[in-house]
Amino acid sequence: MSGRAGVPAGPPAHGRARYRRILRFASWHLAAAWWFEIVLPRFGLIKLTERTRTRRMQKFARRFHVLAVDLGGLMIKVGQFMSSRLDVLPPEITKELEGLQDEVPPVAFPRIRALAESELRVPLSQVFAGIDERPVAAASLGQAHRAMLAPALAADTGLDAVVLKVQRPGIDEIVTVDLAALRKVGGWLRRVRLVSDRVDMPALVEEFAATSLEEIDYLHEATSSERFAADFAGDDRVSVPAVVWERTTQRVLTLEDVTAIKITDADALRAAGIDPVDVAPVFAAVMFDQLFTNGFFHADPHPGNIFVTPIDAAPGERPWKLTFIDFGMMGEVPPTTRRGLRKLLIAAASRDGKGLVDAIRDLGVLLPSADTTELERAMTALFGRFGGMGFAELRDVDPKEFRDFGNQFSEVIRTLPFQLPENFLLIIRAISLTSGVCSALDPEFNLWDSVEPYAAQLLRDERGNVVQDLGREALDIATVAVRLPKRLDAVITRVEAGTVATTNPRLEQRIARLDRTTGRVVSAVLFAALLVAGAVLRADDAVLGTVFMVVSILPLLHALFSGRRGR
Repeated sequence: MSGRAGVPAGPPAHGRARYRRILRFASWHLAAAWWFEIVLPRFGLIKLTERTRTRRMQKFARRFHVLAVDLGGLMIKVGQFMSSRLDVLPPEITKELEGLQDEVPPVAFPRIRALAESELRVPLSQVFAGIDERPVAAASLGQAHRAMLAPALAADTGLDAVVLKVQRPGIDEIVTVDLAALRKVGGWLRRVRLVSDRVDMPALVEEFAATSLEEIDYLHEATSSERFAADFAGDDRVSVPAVVWERTTQRVLTLEDVTAIKITDADALRAAGIDPVDVAPVFAAVMFDQLFTNGFFHADPHPGNIFVTPIDAAPGERPWKLTFIDFGMMGEVPPTTRRGLRKLLIAAASRDGKGLVDAIRDLGVLLPSADTTELERAMTALFGRFGGMGFAELRDVDPKEFRDFGNQFSEVIRTLPFQLPENFLLIIRAISLTSGVCSALDPEFNLWDSVEPYAAQLLRDERGNVVQDLGREALDIATVAVRLPKRLDAVITRVEAGTVATTNPRLEQRIARLDRTTGRVVSAVLFAALLVAGAVLRADDAVLGTVFMVVSILPLLHALFSGRRGR
């Protein structure tokens, strides 16, 4: 988290016009929503409200799109953030904002030079032998230029060609203004019960603020880059640009220039002798290693951030590697999620709909105001129908059956106050982008074929441990059963004497071990059911499909992360 987390709540004086424009936009549309969603229904005009809702939502999204492109700054990020919040926003809004791109006119190079020299405290001519004044990329938060290091620095670092990434001048003040405006709007919405029952808006704003502040802190990005590189140290599939720390600050980032073939440039790949179909499964495997093994992952793996780099290789070996860039948006599986998975799996294994929903609530997915009675029934029905199926059986289920099941409970799930934790959304984002890139490389690519080996390998790795553990548990249970009459008599005696103890650590360890081994097997099957259902449903109902896919991640993460801890 950047040291700028303590930005002031109010806007600086020169940003007041921007601040007021954002608030005017928000207040106008909040007033319109209040009129249509609260006032008119009280006068018996609910049908008018329902009939015009889709058009009004789309109109709002289009107007926000215009505002975001015009203002730049964080507003583009807000639109992109909103487009991913299928849990709290209607599809009419999220779909309209899907195409919002973070591309703005570049800043004139003299301004970029002035900021970089101020940060580095040295003329750029002493650092670089040459700089291309035409930007490689220009975005609302910063822009990048190719450069050549000066001979002395090149000798020290072992690098020659680099990319100089410089924060957009004045972006600090713009971010401060935008966050102040967003916090004000979040405070307004907190007082609207129709909204507060559905989403914790101030928390949502702070979640967005934390992500944005990290993204404009280039020291944070450089650290994330090195952590990512360490995760794949020795892995010949992946490379990461080196950081020139001597010329990196919070607002300037100097990296090795690793530009190669854009991962979705099929013609260039073929010209280099690389079959795009071969790239897809490797990319998917690398992404799933990040998501489900390392727990630290690139959350923005769009085609512009992934290169395919040809390398010298022996006959029969892979003659290329994947090069990742831009580590400003990273995701991590938090410890709280891992701790919550135990309760989730116990409930899933016992087909306990209420227990499962309680576990989801504990993980922060459901707000306390949620009435979950119907959701509990939905989850129980889901497990009852699909929970016992193996992978092959699930793939053979008629997709119409998934859709029918989804339609039965879609309104229940859509109206519940879901608020997915940020890292869940980043996981979904990463999986979605991975699927899109792989499909571009190979139209026949099936994401399931890349996910399934993880679950299958898990079962193979754990098979011996499961058998051994279950054998030990059977012996322990038999021993307990033989001794049970005498132990019951002893317990009764101690209860009567008032000296009964309520803790048995050894028994708790045995139960935990049995829960763990059994739960890991159940989790793989449960993950398969929910993921397949979500993928099928998402084509027709983005909200419901995404909810199913998100829930599917929980048992998979448990299966892959729980390991042998506590054994």
